Amino acid sequence: MDPVQTTALAGAAATTDLSMWGLFLQADPIVKTVMMALVGASFWCWAIIFDKWFRLRGLFQRADHFEESFWSGGSLEELYDRIGARPMDPMSSIFVAAMREWRRSAAKGLADRESVRASLPQRIDRVMQVTMGREMEQLEARMGFLASVGSTSPFIGLFGTVWGIMNSFHHIGETKNTSLAVVAPGIAEALFATALGLVAAIPAVLAYNKLSSDIDRYSKRLEAFAGEFGAILSRQLEEKA
Repeated sequence: MDPVQTTALAGAAATTDLSMWGLFLQADPIVKTVMMALVGASFWCWAIIFDKWFRLRGLFQRADHFEESFWSGGSLEELYDRIGARPMDPMSSIFVAAMREWRRSAAKGLADRESVRASLPQRIDRVMQVTMGREMEQLEARMGFLASVGSTSPFIGLFGTVWGIMNSFHHIGETKNTSLAVVAPGIAEALFATALGLVAAIPAVLAYNKLSSDIDRYSKRLEAFAGEFGAILSRQLEEKA
């Protein structure tokens, strides 16, 4: 290699910016699009993670407070009047829905009829299940996005890497120069896309597994409460018989 070419390559290597921002600016438009999509997905995942974490933490605390009031031995009618029409958590919503159905039947005198008394517990259970399903649907919202990012981000990053390496080889073929100063920047840009894919995927997978476990634990707690409350109302109906 002649001195002029060596000097030119040394200058190119010196001016090549291998920082993350430099790699992004030097990347191919398609690779840039992949990088921006992965960064955007990562930020959105973190927003979902923090939102779900704080919300679940608050829901467990409210459930503790509600169950403490519910099992304190006080009147359920007073508890219903205190909560009113604005329950603050799913467990309170289930309680309010069941009590509203109970009061509606009692106000119409239906609870004293033998035929209606037999079907009232099933109707109350159905109301509680519908309310719980609606509340859990809201709680599980956007969890699918975490799962999708966790499963697809590595492949999206790999696509950017493959595209970047193809461009690097194409550039090598045009310049007929295989020196490290020419090859390294293109390879670094390509691998940066894979790194971003992993940065987006790993937290999404870990958070999805943890949040799914917490949501499932909370759902079982709601089911247990609904079953216990349904048994209490059924027992009160039997005492009226």
